Formats: sequence, C-alpha cells, structure tokens
Amino acid sequence: MEPTDLTIEILKSIRDELRGLKVGQTETNARLESLERTTNERFERLERRQTETEVRLSTALTEVVGALGDVRTLLRENYAATIRDLDRRVTALEARAEP
Repeated sequence: MEPTDLTIEILKSIRDELRGLKVGQTETNARLESLERTTNERFERLERRQTETEVRLSTALTEVVGALGDVRTLLRENYAATIRDLDRRVTALEARAEP
C-alpha cells in the first residue's frame, strides 16, 4: 500500500498540531514554574511574619506576667492590713448574727 498525497497531508497536519501542543506545554510549564516560585516566596514571607509575630507575642506576654506580679505585690503591700481588718470585722458580724 502506497501513501497517497492525502495521507501525507494528514500526517503533516498531525505533526504540526503536535508541535503546537509541545509549544503550549512548554509555555504552561514556564507559567507553572513562575507560579511555584511566587507561591514559595509568599509562603517564606508568611513564615517569617508568623515567627516575628510569635516573638512579639511572647515578649508581650512576658511583660504582662511581670506587670501582674508587680500589681499583686503592690496590692499585698498596700491592702494587706485593710483586708485583715475587713476579714476580722466580717467574722465578728457573722458571730453576732448566729443565734
């Protein structure tokens, strides 16, 4: 069976379409690689920001704990006598109220 001109033209057309597909695939791969780089860069920035935020939060939390300790100490120093007096008075009132 000998190839006809029509067969040859069909095969050439198929070849040309395959070349076009290969070019399209190459362009798609390039776009995907670019998208991958961009995505990786964004994730790296996000990771850095998250780490920075965690450090800031830890620092702030440490400062809050220190401030609470200072407030507790001040309250104990300034109001311990008042609290003992109020406790004594409440106990006395309770004792008088009991039949």
